[in-house]
Amino acid sequence: MSIAPPAAVAPTDGQWVSDWTGLGRCAGTDPDALFVQGKAQRAAKAVCKGCPVVAECLADALDNRTEFGVWGGMTERERRALLRRRPDVRSWTELLTHAKVGTAQGQIA
Repeated sequence: MSIAPPAAVAPTDGQWVSDWTGLGRCAGTDPDALFVQGKAQRAAKAVCKGCPVVAECLADALDNRTEFGVWGGMTERERRALLRRRPDVRSWTELLTHAKVGTAQGQIA
């Protein structure tokens, strides 16, 4: 007998989701489609538009210094540039959590 994992529940506005991987727009798609180069990256980034967990995905990639693929709507080059511009950020998860929650509450993040 196998036990099925609980169904993923979509986050409400402003809610940070720790277990986000099953909630992304890319869930259930071919993962190789997000690990492309050149012009194909534009199409890969389009998958992230409107994703309910784009902030969680990006924070995970930045905190873990993920080198390859499109994560949170950003290519590896874009993430490297962001990390160079903001070396003061110790936790992208913390920063983006405050931004997401603050925006949902009508505050300026």
